[in-house]
Amino acid sequence: MIAPPLALYVHIPWCVRKCPYCDFNSHTAPQGLPETDYVAALMADLDQDLADYATVLADRPLVSLFFGGGTPSLFSPAAIGAILDGVRTRLDLPETAEVTLETNPGTVEHGRFEDYRRAGVNRLSFGVQSFDDDKLVRLGRIHSAAEVRAAVELARAAGYDNFNLDLMYALPQQTLAQALADVDAALALQPAHLSHYQLTLEPNTAFARTPPPLPDDDLAWDMQEACQQRLAAAGFEHYETSAYARPGRRSAHNLNYWQFGDYLGIGAGAHAKISDAAGGQARRRWKIRAPNAYLSHAGTPRGIGADEAIATEQLPFEFMLNALRLEHGYPRALFAERTGLDETRIDAALEQARSRGWLQLDAGHVRPTELGKRFLNDVIGLFLP
Repeated sequence: MIAPPLALYVHIPWCVRKCPYCDFNSHTAPQGLPETDYVAALMADLDQDLADYATVLADRPLVSLFFGGGTPSLFSPAAIGAILDGVRTRLDLPETAEVTLETNPGTVEHGRFEDYRRAGVNRLSFGVQSFDDDKLVRLGRIHSAAEVRAAVELARAAGYDNFNLDLMYALPQQTLAQALADVDAALALQPAHLSHYQLTLEPNTAFARTPPPLPDDDLAWDMQEACQQRLAAAGFEHYETSAYARPGRRSAHNLNYWQFGDYLGIGAGAHAKISDAAGGQARRRWKIRAPNAYLSHAGTPRGIGADEAIATEQLPFEFMLNALRLEHGYPRALFAERTGLDETRIDAALEQARSRGWLQLDAGHVRPTELGKRFLNDVIGLFLP
């Protein structure tokens, strides 16, 4: 096992209103966000992780930092800057590292983009979901298409040219023409990156309890293919199942996940995966989810939800769950580098997937075929213990 790249995820769990499709650890914001207390809790959380993993984190710079949520841009630029300053005093955060802030387009949901940029945020990710105002209402969003366009123009005026737009398809009663119109509206804003994914009904969400009328599977597949073609024609590389980028603008943070890299996770409900290259072991750690409990216990043993070694027999599945999402697959040597296991452990599963037409294997690379991409869950399932 070789120590992989290291990233940091910072979870800010509050949003203005919980969306009916959302299964993330997000909570309606209280009156008066506890910014100061939460920043202090994050730093105590990070200090605990760095102490517990000191031997395996030494001299490893961060390749990226990602503020996710919730709606992280509910925090002021000053609070975001304080978090980044705290990180810089504890870890090597190079000026070249990608620093992303998730933001929603509504004017009540972000500070001044110039101030976020001065704080050190160099990439934005807008939660757009659709440019159809009726669909936005159905999704429980509190912004309009006009606010999306205005927010992007404000960001561009602040010097941001590296930004992502999150867009969903197969929305309630959506037609193929409407799905394509959303892609065209997104392209008109000239993003560097586009996340384009299907709306699914996740357990324990309002939509799961009261399902809206969604397009059937055949129509959803038609939407996916047509939108992929439209994005390809516009010069976007489809590099991961739901990610598209202009040349040189792939998401470094998400690529690190998909290539089974390491990441620290601080904040309520945040997850981490850390490798001990010398010991040939990887561990997962996650923090307690409830924001108030996190504020009370961050930086103490009670703030940790769980900390466990990833079983050796589980590593092939964990690796493939990420790596096979990449459109071009992965170099064969990466499996041993990131898991510490010899590839012979997965020879039988690889051959079975190849014989079914799901994977293409050559001397140096493993990549999913078009059929494999369509049945990706089945492919990944072959690597379960």
